[in-house]
Amino acid sequence: MVPVALAGTAVRLDPLRQEDAAALFAAGAGEPGIWTYLGRPAPRSAGEFAEYISFALTEQAAGRHLPWLTRSGLDGGAVGTTRYAHIDPANRSVEIGWTMLVADARRTAINTEAKLLQLRHAFDTLGALRVWLQTDERNARSRAAILRIGARFEGVHRRDRILHDGSVRSSAVYAITDQEWPDAAVRLERMLGRVVS
Repeated sequence: MVPVALAGTAVRLDPLRQEDAAALFAAGAGEPGIWTYLGRPAPRSAGEFAEYISFALTEQAAGRHLPWLTRSGLDGGAVGTTRYAHIDPANRSVEIGWTMLVADARRTAINTEAKLLQLRHAFDTLGALRVWLQTDERNARSRAAILRIGARFEGVHRRDRILHDGSVRSSAVYAITDQEWPDAAVRLERMLGRVVS
């Protein structure tokens, strides 16, 4: 899958690069609260953030992930990251995940529009049949946000991974299919205050 920039009004998603580590760390993306449910400890320096990006780029080179730097549409500043993961071209399926936003960007149009851009690219450009999302079943904020964009709850993968602190996570799984995408697209456009005919 080829890295591509996706641009909206509130947000721009640029292919993630190693050089983005310092900007992400300076913006507050190393805040421990962001990493509670991500399965990795919060980076304590730009250097540790660079290690996280190295992992993302290794996964990209292997064809498993496609990571983006999330930028504010207002000033172009780094406000987080997101990516496609579990890329499955044979079954035309992809996960949107590994999403993190700094505190100032949460509960804004940034995440809503980022999801719209990612979903639109997956369904309309790549021809996906299914786009799925998952989060720690304890992460109520993330679960509510996923439902809000129109994804349907599919179930819980019980005790499916061990987190960095030794605790065991169960993952709540949601998806949007190609058949559901037109309605979800209208929903997202309306959430962003756009007129939809």
